[in-house]
Order: sequence, then structure tokens, then C-alpha cells
Amino acid sequence: MSVADDILTNYQHLISELTFITGDKGIFDVKVDDTMIYSKAETGRHADVGEVLAKFEELVKPSRKYGE
Repeated sequence: MSVADDILTNYQHLISELTFITGDKGIFDVKVDDTMIYSKAETGRHADVGEVLAKFEELVKPSRKYGE
């Protein structure tokens, strides 16, 4: 499952816009509003499964998952 699928499956009710912007050299950054929650350039690696979702949940609080 992709990062977008992870986030949209649980939080589509909170997201008004989701934009993918391609970059050079395998850039993979995830920002929520103006907050960087994951940067491949900073970590030097691909995100582990569920890692970006966990960071997203820290910002929106897990109790706000879809259906709760």
C-alpha cells in the first residue's frame, strides 16, 4: 500500500487537498500544511511501511480516524 493510500484510507474526511509533486533524484518529501513530516533527503532512506502514516497521525491525533 502506498503512503497516499495509507493516509486516505483513514483520514480522507480531514483532507481537502492532496498533491503529489515530482522532483529530481528520487526526492520523497511529505508535508502536511507547512510541516515536513518525512524527508528521504534528510533520512537518506525510503520510509518504512507505516512510518509516514504514524507521523501523520501524530499531527492529526489518532482519535480522529475515519468512523470514530
